[in-house]
This record gives sequence, C-alpha cells and structure tokens, in this order.
Amino acid sequence: MTLPRRRFLRLAGAAVALPALAHVAVAQSYPARPIRWVVPFPAGGSTDIVARLVAQFLSERLGQPVVIENRPGGGTNIATQAVVNSPADGYTLLFTVSTHTINVSLYQSLPFNFLRDITMVAGLSELPLVLEVNPSVPAKTLSELIAYAKANPGKVNIASFWAATISHLAIELLKTTAGIEMVHVPYRGGAALIADLIANQVQAAVDALPNSLPHIKSGAVRALALLPGARSPALPDLPLARETIPGFEVSTFSGVGVPTGTPREIIERLNREINAALADPAILARFADVGAMPIVLTPAEANAFVVAQTEKWAKVIKSAGIKPE
Repeated sequence: MTLPRRRFLRLAGAAVALPALAHVAVAQSYPARPIRWVVPFPAGGSTDIVARLVAQFLSERLGQPVVIENRPGGGTNIATQAVVNSPADGYTLLFTVSTHTINVSLYQSLPFNFLRDITMVAGLSELPLVLEVNPSVPAKTLSELIAYAKANPGKVNIASFWAATISHLAIELLKTTAGIEMVHVPYRGGAALIADLIANQVQAAVDALPNSLPHIKSGAVRALALLPGARSPALPDLPLARETIPGFEVSTFSGVGVPTGTPREIIERLNREINAALADPAILARFADVGAMPIVLTPAEANAFVVAQTEKWAKVIKSAGIKPE
C-alpha cells in the first residue's frame, strides 16, 4: 500500500518531532527521584562544605533530595569514573574542581576523557588557596618563609591536600619560582592536612582558604599569602603571593558536571537553579564566612573555562616535569 504524499509527510514530521518532545517531557518531569552528587574528596573539607550548602538549596528548589556522595581516591579519578559510568539522565552530578583540568595532562592513560565524557553545567565557587605555616615557624611573611627555606634546604615539610592536585602544583610552582627546596607531603583531604599542620607534623601547607579560615582566625596556624589574583573579603589584609613574587598566581575553581549526553533541557534547568543558589543572600553569606567566592557561568562559559584551564595546566605540568604520585 502506498501512502498519500501529504499523509506520509505528516507522519515523517511527527516521527522527527518525537525525540524532541520526549526530551521536553523528561525535562518537565525532572527530577522525579533523588539526585546523587558525587564529590571527589572526603567529608569535612572545603569542597564538601560548598557542595552541602548548594545541595540543600537545590533540594528545596527541585523538590527532591540532592544527596552528597563522597568518593575520594585516585586524584579525583575514582569519582569521575563513577559519574562517567552513570546514565546521562541528570540524576548523577560531579563536583568538578581544578584537579580535573590537571589530570587531563598528568595521566597518560585514563579510562575516560574528561573533556569528552563530562559536560559542564555551571560554575560554583573559587576556593582561594592560602600559603600558611605552623606558628613555630619563624616566618611572618612569604619573603621570610623563602629566606628560611633557603637557609634550611629540605628541612621544611609542606603539605598539599592531595598529590597531583592544584594544591600540589602550586607548591611545585612556588619551589621552582622562588628557588627553594621543601619536602612535599600529600594528604587525603583538607581536614587531615590542617590537623597535622596545627600539630606541627608539617611546618607549612597550601590549603583551600575555606578549610583553613577558622584556624587562621583562631591563631592555630599563620597565613602568609593568598595565591589567586585578588584578595579575599574574608581576610582583606592578607597579601597576595604575587605581591612578593611578581607573576605568581594560582586560582582555583569548582563547578558541576554531568555525563555527556544529558538532555540540554536538564542541563539548562540545573544551571538556572545553581545560579539562583549563587545569587541567594544566605548562600553568599555562608560563602563569605568560609572564604569562598561564587563563580556564575552559563553551561557554554563553564565548558570554555574548563578547556582554557586544561591548556594552562598542561604547560605548567610539562615545564615542571610533574608526574602522578
């Protein structure tokens, strides 16, 4: 039987429209169940603090629980693999950090391609890095720490919150730029790092400011300099490292990613709700309390930002000869 041409065209047009209509229907009913947000660091650190603040807001806005799942290990690769392997349906999110843009160049053979397999949804915050010391160290400024390290080569232990993270790269960049020799000690997250810095098990550290801020304010540790390009409202009098070492700057970011293939309508919905969180006065006040600064981006801007950061750290890794530990 041959269909009349007009009826055939109507049926063909309807068939083409079905996937688009299905995506719209999915987006309209989303979310219909709890959302899992995978954080690649242990509970209690600065990333976990930001994630839980925003997750609570999203839970209220979306009408479904947004459940934090801490999946530390493998330099964020374990968490990333878990999300890459999940359905691209908007029910599994990845807390992305600067480490993701580092790993692309650091590891030669990963079971996933971050730039291909994860699509960015939004920005979240900058968690400024702070260079700090135990109060027993006789240095009250970055220049004094450099002089102390030069006078005591290899005797200053300096901690990062994980091997091959931006905290570690910042340490290696500092050692190279300042011409000093310090012993890098990697930790499994900021909570363990700060505990040992306070106990003087390590003498110095590069940590995320939100994690260290209460201990800086209490005097348990001494902050010497912030590493990003702008001072923090949380510690307005704390100088920047580049004020002592011209050109030295290390900025961080966190954001939200999903498995590539997640419907565009869901990505846009999540982006709207996350950006609403970043404009909420209560969230901004809590961010200020812990030293985090919001990063508001569209999905396109977030993806472009990740590509640019990946290219930047590829050059640093190559020039410094940094290898995964």
